[in-house]
Amino acid sequence: MLKPKIIVPQRFIHEQPIVHGEDFGVLCWNTQKLTETLRFQMALARILQKFPSLFLLLQEAKLTLHDDWKLPHWSYAIAPNMQTKRSVYGVLTASQIAFTDAQPRLSRNREGLFTTHKSYMLSYHPLPDKESLLVVNMHAINFVRAHHFLREMEVLRNELLGHNGPLIVAGDFNVWNRQRRLHLRRFCRSVGLREAYMSDSQHIKTYREHPLDFVFYRDLSLREATAIDTTTVSDHNPIYARFSL
Repeated sequence: MLKPKIIVPQRFIHEQPIVHGEDFGVLCWNTQKLTETLRFQMALARILQKFPSLFLLLQEAKLTLHDDWKLPHWSYAIAPNMQTKRSVYGVLTASQIAFTDAQPRLSRNREGLFTTHKSYMLSYHPLPDKESLLVVNMHAINFVRAHHFLREMEVLRNELLGHNGPLIVAGDFNVWNRQRRLHLRRFCRSVGLREAYMSDSQHIKTYREHPLDFVFYRDLSLREATAIDTTTVSDHNPIYARFSL
């Protein structure tokens, strides 16, 4: 596995903004590199029928180079953290509204076990009042000391402090001990984020009894949030939140 060296394909086919007063769903899922398998595609189609979503935030996504993604009616961008001759891997943000910008990021540090970076995506989506919704799709660095994790979150915090509009930060945060969880809570307080507490929270992926996957938000109304049992597909279950402006 190599550090990505190319600009991977992006597809932006939507132009409309989010409409004030309408609910929209966000589906967040660490897919364990199974995004191109038939099993994953069928499971995702079933989930989207029951949990309609305007955003898909996938971690550990796999995208074959020079090939289109499997959902033809979505705009998307990927922030890769690994690349081979055939594929890229990373976080993938897909939406059925317009992107005004998509900014891939790599972690400053490499993970100690695999010496690879982690990635996250900052995507901006227009609102009718000329503001924008900022969506952060996060796969936090793992297998490093807690102070390296803290530094990565501080880099993200500094980027978010300049955004004045609504904000969603979601993904796999790898907060598998008390110290990492404390750093994450302080990060959320510093940028005004609230946690979307999940019903059926027993389905959230945990390690050492600490949940790993979260959806946080700011300047939005939370309508519902739940974790979805799909344990036959990935080692993580998807989590879902529905918001309105």
